[in-house]
Amino acid sequence: MKKTLLFIIFCFFNFNSSIALIKVDITRGNLDPLPIAVSPLHVDIKSENLEGLKVKELGNNISEIIERNFKNTGLFNPLKKEAFVQKPDIAHIKPRFEDWRLIKAQALVTGKLLVKNGKLKVEFRLWDLTASKEITALAFTTTPSNWRRVAHIISDKIYERLTGEEGYFDTRIIYVAESGPKNQREKKLAIMDQDGANTKYLTLGNELVLTPRFNPTNQMVTYLSYFRNMPRVYLLDIETGMQEVVGNFPGMTFAPRFSPDGKKIIMSFAEDGNSDIYTMDLETRIVERITNHSSIDTSPSFSPDGKYIVFNSDRSGLQQIYVMRSDGSDVKRITFDKGIYGTPVWSPRGDLIAFTKMRKGRFYIGVMRVDGTGERLLTENFYQEAPSWSPNGRVLVFYRETKSGKKGEGFSAKLWSIDITGYNERRLNTKTDGSDPSWSSLLSK
Repeated sequence: MKKTLLFIIFCFFNFNSSIALIKVDITRGNLDPLPIAVSPLHVDIKSENLEGLKVKELGNNISEIIERNFKNTGLFNPLKKEAFVQKPDIAHIKPRFEDWRLIKAQALVTGKLLVKNGKLKVEFRLWDLTASKEITALAFTTTPSNWRRVAHIISDKIYERLTGEEGYFDTRIIYVAESGPKNQREKKLAIMDQDGANTKYLTLGNELVLTPRFNPTNQMVTYLSYFRNMPRVYLLDIETGMQEVVGNFPGMTFAPRFSPDGKKIIMSFAEDGNSDIYTMDLETRIVERITNHSSIDTSPSFSPDGKYIVFNSDRSGLQQIYVMRSDGSDVKRITFDKGIYGTPVWSPRGDLIAFTKMRKGRFYIGVMRVDGTGERLLTENFYQEAPSWSPNGRVLVFYRETKSGKKGEGFSAKLWSIDITGYNERRLNTKTDGSDPSWSSLLSK
């Protein structure tokens, strides 16, 4: 993958990762958020002026993004800066631990930045206020325009150190940007940072686009588009803007996704009222049929190790979720509850499957174990679907349609996220309506 951020990491000090200030239990969501103080990064007096960027504001901007990232997880409670009694430059050298404990902080983030020879260097330190110790110190060097990404990478490092889980802040979300009345929607591919910043439109909106999906290994995207009413599967390189048609397929094509190694795409083709699952090798363009059944098989998703595929099918009468080996053998039904199931997608951790469920006119986003047990419905609404996992398997993003007015004449589609515990449900900021989200892998990997 072409790197858009070049950085150098120096690890000054790091304790054993088992000594974490907070251990997140994914079976619970009603934890008291960890009180954390994020001090503004102070600017080194040796810093050079930057064209178009106010160096003195960068320290505040970076700390604000870190603070917002923590708050958005629902696991942390960033304390108000008005309560801080120690100046940022002094706190970064050595905090007065008792002063920070007075405002109930349990963790402290300090830092400084320097701009020299056209490069931005950002240092940060993470302090355990209970033990009065520094537990992590890192430095990043990059171009000044990448300051926002530095803030996300710092957030990831701190999140991982405090929770034991990999972070998910230095990521992007691709989705279908929608505008116009419900019966005449203009749909364009759009991409943004996970916090809603840096929105870019990737298509013009003159063709219908559906189901964009990230490659797990790089910043390549596959999506479905209709050209003169003919479904086409496309590959798009986000870094270079290069796009190519994978193929024109007969009948209707649904929801292409990548294999875990990024070398294949899996999708379903529909002909004569029947739909089966196929894979295509992206190098040889060889198409292989995986299912051959008289029912409708669709929405396939690989397990992280590539050995299994989850999909939905109506072969039992109603649409339910099934799991099979990647060669199509050993098909097993895993859902038996009342309701209709769809859009299953395997967690990057391999332990859960997310899904959409419809019952009694209501739509639910839920998760279950890979054998179908332990089903938990996380959120309910008039209409919502298409969950996509954060790269650490902690959060789901999905889209929700709402109607307004006494006759339901108003309409909108928005992106939402929710923790897998069912807590911290929140709407994501998008410039337009949005649907069909897909979360990227970490950009800094």
